[in-house]
This record gives sequence, structure tokens and C-alpha cells, in this order.
Amino acid sequence: MTTRFLRSLIGAFVALTVCLAVSAASKELNLFAWSEYVPQAVLDGFTKETGIKVNYETFASGEEMLAKLLAGGTAYDLIQPPDYIAEALIKNKLLIPLDYKKLPRFKNLLPAFLKMPHDPEQKFTIPYMASTVGIVVNTERVKEPITGIKDMFSPKYKGRIVAIDDGRELVTAALYVLGYPLNDITPKNLKEARPLLAQWIKMIKLFDSDSPKTALLNGDVDIGYVWGGEAALLWNENKKFVYVLAKEGAHQFVDVLAVPKGARNADAAHAFIDYILRPEISQIISQEFPYTNPNGEARKLLSPEQLANPASYPKDARKLDTFRHLGESGALIDELITDLKNSK
Repeated sequence: MTTRFLRSLIGAFVALTVCLAVSAASKELNLFAWSEYVPQAVLDGFTKETGIKVNYETFASGEEMLAKLLAGGTAYDLIQPPDYIAEALIKNKLLIPLDYKKLPRFKNLLPAFLKMPHDPEQKFTIPYMASTVGIVVNTERVKEPITGIKDMFSPKYKGRIVAIDDGRELVTAALYVLGYPLNDITPKNLKEARPLLAQWIKMIKLFDSDSPKTALLNGDVDIGYVWGGEAALLWNENKKFVYVLAKEGAHQFVDVLAVPKGARNADAAHAFIDYILRPEISQIISQEFPYTNPNGEARKLLSPEQLANPASYPKDARKLDTFRHLGESGALIDELITDLKNSK
């Protein structure tokens, strides 16, 4: 056996070994996403069709996700950050560019959700679901009209409010009332917002980001400052729950899918993204989580009642604001809200 032939044989064996390892790795997908946001039926359907097992790990806030990714040490193949966290990941070069040749169903997405401020070149992210943050009112218990944040935080509603446990959303509400843009987080503006926030926090009975609808359904509270998707579920349950985008200002968020740097199963990640871009699969997501679906073809499959849900598809014609990454200013919000809660 010649040396050249032996080297060739060894090279072929090594190539085959690597190929088999890649093939085995591609049969797993490590997903890092919001809790209770990807229907089990979608995960099961993807595994049944492709043979790729999905390991679904969850986070409770965008900041928690960012901290874990910045710390390193955990390999994820696909992540589901909110828009402003995706912006931070892009700036820190922690995402890899998407291969659009592997995403033929990208064309199903509506233009309004593409090339947004967090990813202006549409290079790294795919919109998953969008929604707003607004006010939900039990109109059987609250007879006066509530059209804005000031109305919601009237003294008469003390102890009757649930709010998402999100410091930035509360600060945003205060900035809107003060007439400032939602991304204008400065020490001066936070100092001005502090008295308002101190008053509001004392009025809020419960903070709950996971399921604020529960307290409203149980009758424990009558008003909520909540995610639009939660308000949509309430409206589906009972039309007495009315959703309002505050007249002072309204925030739209977009949760996206992205492939982090160091992903071992990038092909599996692309396969999953393209799978959920199928209209019939995206429709399943809308049925279980009635947020605003950015998939235009999937919307065609939704019922008239689903499309009429005012929390899923608000008729408000205003241009809605989106968060931008704040950098170190985010810590100022955490310090402020923690201090106010401790002194409640």
C-alpha cells in the first residue's frame, strides 16, 4: 500500500467521521425562547417531519437572555430575543447572518415587519410574532371610560390593577405621560418620572409578566397594563375585556428568531425557521398565542373573528414606537424600579 494511497484513505475516513458527526448533531436543535410561546404541536410536528429533536430552554426577560448569551458557556442553535435585545446582539457580533437560500418561505412575511430599526438590513433576524403593550379593562366592573395611562392610574383604581413585571415598560408609560419619547432614557428624565412611578407602584396590586390575564379572569383586579397577546386571550374568553392603546403613546414589540454565533446546528435552526414560516404552521401559533402575526399568508388562514380581535390587530392608525437597545442606561431603570418596589 503506497503512502499516498494510505494518506488518501485516512483523509477519506476523517471526512466521513466529520460528516457523520455533523449529521448526528443536526438531529438536535437547542432553542432558547420565551416561556409558553412556541406551541408543543409545532415542536412535535417539526420533530416528526425532520427527525430533529428540539430542546426548549426558556427565559423570563430579554435582559436575562442577553446576560446568559454574553456570559457564554451555553451553546444555543436558535434564539428568540425581543427586537431591542436582537439589536444589542447584532452590535456585539453575537449573531450569524442568515442564509436566505435555506429560507424559501421568507417571502410570506409582510413588508411592515422587515428592515426594522433593530435589523435595518434584514440580515440577522426573522420576525416571529409582534404585539403591543396596552390597557385591558373589565367593563362590567369599570364603567368610566379609560383611554390612557392617566385614566388607569386614577386613585379610585388603587389595588385594582395588574401590571407586567417589566421596569422598562413602566418607565415608558411615565415618559409618555411626561411627553418624552420612549427611548429617551436619561438621568434627568428618570428623576422626573420617579414621583409618578412611586405613586403608580403603590396602586398596583400585582406584578405578573407570565400570565397577567389570570388575575383579571379571576376577578382579583379590574384593569391591567399588559401584553397585547394576553389581552387577546382575555377578549377571546369574554368580550367584557376591552383593550385600549393609551392615548399618551403606545409601544409595539417584535419578537424575532436568530442564530447565535457558535451554533452547532445552524442548518437545523434554518430548517425550523422555514418550518414556522409555513402559513399552516404559523396559523397554529396564532391560534394558541393570538399576538400580531407578521406572516401575511398565515393571516389569510385566520378566521374573521381572529382578525377582528382588537388586541391582536389594533385598528389604531398611529405609528407605533419600538424599543431601541439602551446600553448602560438600562441599569438605571433597574435601579429605579427596584428601589421604588422596596420602598412601596
